[in-house]
Amino acid sequence: MSLLKPTVLIADDHPLVAEGLRQLLESDFEVLGTVGNGDDLVQQVRSLRPDIVLLDAVIPPDNGFNTARRLRETVSSCRIIFVTMLDEPTHVSEAFRVGAKGYVLKQSISSDLITAMRTVLRNEQYLSPGIRGEVRESVEYPWTKPGGFTVQLTERQRQILQLLSRGDSTKAIAGTLKISPKTVLFHKTSIFKKIGVRSPSDLTKFALTHGLTSLSTSKR
Repeated sequence: MSLLKPTVLIADDHPLVAEGLRQLLESDFEVLGTVGNGDDLVQQVRSLRPDIVLLDAVIPPDNGFNTARRLRETVSSCRIIFVTMLDEPTHVSEAFRVGAKGYVLKQSISSDLITAMRTVLRNEQYLSPGIRGEVRESVEYPWTKPGGFTVQLTERQRQILQLLSRGDSTKAIAGTLKISPKTVLFHKTSIFKKIGVRSPSDLTKFALTHGLTSLSTSKR
């Protein structure tokens, strides 16, 4: 007697990408179908109840993160794996914040995807090895506030923190916010003192854990 294959639904608005995923997976999984937008995906998940959903982060009508929220509200048991080109800390963090179990970079689909799906089916998290170390750490080991420190930041400090957490230099932040590099350094020092971190890696972890980052879905 043959075992049933785990079922998967693919959501990507590029038909060639979706078809490539289907061909990659069909020997190990039962591919229930492909959809090109979030609205159709939510309807199909309600109807088909797949074991896994593969979801692009940039998909109409808004984006994959909002779609994932809707999926989790509709079918709480749904296992979501983001399959995307987006590798910035904000995107990875947001994916797990909205309920994803895995995050696979499209650059490494052939080596990572099936492993990711098997890992998620064991109710474990999976991140592509190509994702930066501090981002992986922020997902696996969220930052916790040391005793005696506050997380009350001014609006300007939040802006600078967002830019720092994505790797912008002092000069770049000064240009973006139209302030002097000295002002950026002043605020950076204040941020470090307020939240009790000592390294850029800890700063990134803090920002990701507390949702103090802004998302941009301008690239795939």
